[in-house]
Amino acid sequence: MAINPEPIDIAESVDTILDAVLENPFLSMQAAIAMLREQTGTSRSDADLKGLITKKAAVRGIQFFDEGSSAAT
Repeated sequence: MAINPEPIDIAESVDTILDAVLENPFLSMQAAIAMLREQTGTSRSDADLKGLITKKAAVRGIQFFDEGSSAAT
């Protein structure tokens, strides 16, 4: 059995953030990562958190606006 070194369940916190996204559909990925860091204090990389959020959001059919994307002109 693996021991989770983080005291807060990151995946559960992502679910909480995704629940909030349903009420505020214009939340960016960067804002979601910031919320996750604030709620959990995790030191995981942005890429790791983005991957986790993206996977869990895809299951719910949620898409995020990525502030770093060049799609907006």
